[in-house]
Amino acid sequence: MRPAVLEGRRGPFSRDGAGMSAIEIIAAALGLANVLLIVRRSIWNYPFGLVMVTLYAWVFFDARLYSDAALQVFFFVVQIYGWWNWTRARGGDGLVRVDALTNAGRLIWCGIILAATVAEGWYLAHYTSDSAPWMDANTTAMSVVAQYLLSVRRIENWVLWIVTDIVQIGLYAWKGLYPTTLLYALFLVISIFGFFAWRRELEPASPLAHGSPA
Repeated sequence: MRPAVLEGRRGPFSRDGAGMSAIEIIAAALGLANVLLIVRRSIWNYPFGLVMVTLYAWVFFDARLYSDAALQVFFFVVQIYGWWNWTRARGGDGLVRVDALTNAGRLIWCGIILAATVAEGWYLAHYTSDSAPWMDANTTAMSVVAQYLLSVRRIENWVLWIVTDIVQIGLYAWKGLYPTTLLYALFLVISIFGFFAWRRELEPASPLAHGSPA
């Protein structure tokens, strides 16, 4: 998963203009380790991910960004579910098996992302001072769905992370969060590699066009 970024100029690399705290540095490093292990389909990505979201929950709560802190609680629960799911889907080599959505499943999840984006974007635009409400809403919706699809081992999670990373790279560069921009550029490269690595590992019985609905 990706570390959520503090609003405005308060990101993992630019919180209140004071640079990264030690906790944020550790959380970002854990995030990179988490994603690299996901690419390798290793179940050991989850300990790194759980510690990462725990640290970010503390950071966001301390910064009084309660919505972001609550989102980390959601990610924590989904990662526990994902860990349990992955333990039941490992092959003989100890690595997790990969599956794909059906075309109908893809349409359903796209509809869910669209609906969530409209609902949250409208709320952020009308009731908050968010400087990019629709982009924030869209990346949040895609991230939540991507994290769920990751927990159920669907290759489409990488597609959503790729799109999310591209949008966030533009957003953070626009905001002047250049170290964070570089972090997400790295995430983008890893996500592209992850997609093709998982695609190579799709079992013959589960081609992209004939996968699972969810």
